[in-house]
Amino acid sequence: MALHQRLDMRQGQSLVMTPQLQQAIKLLQMSNMELQAFVDTELERNPLLERDERGEVQKQVAEAPKAEPDMVSELNSGAATEERLRTLDTDLENVYTHESRADAESRLAPGPADSGWSSLKPSGGMSLDADELDFAATLTKLPTLAEHLTDQMHLALTDAAERLIGQHLIGGLNEAGYLTADLQQVADTLGTSAAHVEAVLVKLQQCDPSGVFARDLKECLTLQLKETDRYDPAMAVLVNNLELVAKRDYNALKSLCKVDIDDLKDMIAELRNLNPKPGHAFGSEPVQPVIPDVIVRASPEGAWIVELNTETLPRVLINNQYLARVSTGAARSEDKLYLSECHANATWLVKSLDQRAKTILKVAREIVRQQDAFLVLGVQHLRPLNLRTVADAIEMHESTVSRVTSNKYMATPRGIFELKYFFTASIASSELDGDAHSAEAVRHRIKEMIAAEGEDVLSDDTIVDKLKLAGVDIARRTVAKYRESLNIPSSVQRRREHKVHGRKALT
Repeated sequence: MALHQRLDMRQGQSLVMTPQLQQAIKLLQMSNMELQAFVDTELERNPLLERDERGEVQKQVAEAPKAEPDMVSELNSGAATEERLRTLDTDLENVYTHESRADAESRLAPGPADSGWSSLKPSGGMSLDADELDFAATLTKLPTLAEHLTDQMHLALTDAAERLIGQHLIGGLNEAGYLTADLQQVADTLGTSAAHVEAVLVKLQQCDPSGVFARDLKECLTLQLKETDRYDPAMAVLVNNLELVAKRDYNALKSLCKVDIDDLKDMIAELRNLNPKPGHAFGSEPVQPVIPDVIVRASPEGAWIVELNTETLPRVLINNQYLARVSTGAARSEDKLYLSECHANATWLVKSLDQRAKTILKVAREIVRQQDAFLVLGVQHLRPLNLRTVADAIEMHESTVSRVTSNKYMATPRGIFELKYFFTASIASSELDGDAHSAEAVRHRIKEMIAAEGEDVLSDDTIVDKLKLAGVDIARRTVAKYRESLNIPSSVQRRREHKVHGRKALT
């Protein structure tokens, strides 16, 4: 069988992303500090870019309450012209419209050797070129105490409401690891009870390092002694009389602890081996204040006003006058090519920054609309929400929403939250058109049902049936998991306890 060569022409579709488009997507997931660092770098390397100082000039002029920066004014009022919207290149919103993120990124088209955007490296040393090994990205740093505890919090707390409380408590720690936030104030801010905040604190006090989240030295040492199972009655008395330990009043301590001098010396030695400042074992870099990207405030009409924080938006302009002046003197082709690349990169940066702000605002407005009950009533009224729900509502791909909610913060009347914290687990409704139920609400309902069961103990299957009658579609294993998370024994154990208590009452 002879082999023949032939030339065929085929037509097909594939997703091709230019280097500029890839880097515009990276801009979307940058934090405001990383974005500011990148823009500063671009201002230094691109002679056609300059910072937009119009906002600063407006602040120095007499009071002008209605004046806003041009970009934010357009985004908030929706008064952008068709030409403006057309030049924004809105394809940036839906880079992965019909394909999954993994499939799309696996077919990214390689760009030229120097696309003019090689300086897109945020402060963390991130490199955007897959084939480029960034030396800064290989360096390591000690994790901060907040980072270390946040990683553990996601494992210790499965409920979204508890994670919001945990986030507030982590923010209330000082460098030594002590909790300085007032629990009642946290409860009032989040719209919940002090007992709820206390329950979350007890869980967080089990985190590493031992002794963290203590409110004073005595509680810090107590947590560490309990961790090693050394908190007996004698040691408890010793911890409660630390002032006598400092005075070396051994006779008084022997009398209070009811131990001899040798045991007392061993107890004091064990006490001194504990760490009174557990937070100092972690990175000591200064705490960076969280600057919100979005500000939410109540309007007099009862609605919510959602606006971008203009302080975090780097504004740049293209100096066309300078471009026209230097273009006339550019005789060599290399000079003309350089100016052309600078102009193209500057134009793309202005578009990308404008599009980034527009996308963040759109996602934030939808989150506020979905979580209105939380803003009004508190943390226990968080609505079940996922990325797809928001993506479908604003007609974007969920990978875009995921990028927007990463490292972006929203300032609300209840505090400052990262956008991703508003996404909570949900349990489907058993009714045809019923709304989904929050996992926390279902867990609370199970607790109430068991508390009111009396001698007629409810099995997990019975709880499932009762919940389905109430419109909650839940599996038996989910009920068992929620019951165990509430430290409620099984129905068999509860029946035994009822029998024991009944016999004691008869005798």
